[in-house]
Amino acid sequence: MKFNFNKMIAVLLLIGLLPSVALSDTYVRYEQDGKTSWGELKGDMIHQLSDAPYLNGEATGKTVKRTAVKMMAPVDPKDVYMTGFNYENHIPEGQKTTSYPGLFMVPAGTLIGPEDDIIHPIDSDIIGYEAETVIVIGKRADNVSIEDASDYIFGVTAGNDVSARDWIPADIQWFRGKGAKGFNAVGPVLETGLDYKNLTLTARLNGEVRQRGNTSKMIHNFDKMVSYISKYFVLNPGDLIWSGTVGTSETLHVGDTFEVEIDGVGILKNKIVQGN
Repeated sequence: MKFNFNKMIAVLLLIGLLPSVALSDTYVRYEQDGKTSWGELKGDMIHQLSDAPYLNGEATGKTVKRTAVKMMAPVDPKDVYMTGFNYENHIPEGQKTTSYPGLFMVPAGTLIGPEDDIIHPIDSDIIGYEAETVIVIGKRADNVSIEDASDYIFGVTAGNDVSARDWIPADIQWFRGKGAKGFNAVGPVLETGLDYKNLTLTARLNGEVRQRGNTSKMIHNFDKMVSYISKYFVLNPGDLIWSGTVGTSETLHVGDTFEVEIDGVGILKNKIVQGN
């Protein structure tokens, strides 16, 4: 019989033989020999999984050192939902908050990983960063209540919502300005067991702190967003919901390095390069 440590711990928690603490696992996606795989990260070793962890991927028995592979974005969504103006200190002066999340979507093809470069489009003069906390949906969610929403959140990762600010005013919507290829970095890992209602985020531009906040300050928290979005759309395993950014955002230039650090997730670090 295969021994499952996490299941044993869960049973002990259930019967009260261990204190109530959250179980935490760290998952990654990586490329090796031209093939992309999921894995569980334990120290410096990746234990390959047969599928995404939220799709019940199981250990294959194969392992590889983290330093021997290319790390990919630890997500594989069908849909990517983003939120605008979800922190008081990011709302423009004179603009009122709404009783519901301000949503928009970007294509999944915009996502890049923790070892990829952010592309500065040649026909954009102004791109800016927006450091954000990102949740990953663990199971199909359709018309979910706020009270039950936590059951549908699998884990947390970090994201940088890059925006071409000179495109947005001219376009009918934010699709191109927020979702162009090479814009939205995610990673470095997908972490479970974190208190997503109380996570500190710190962003650095070329090593200097530019943004800092905590998810406890979100106007519409993740539970509310899962409930709200699932009222109108079906959320599927692997789908992403971004928190919205904190504070102010500045311009990114070719050669800059931008970092997003979240408690328990680590540091997402990307360089900005010139596009063709």
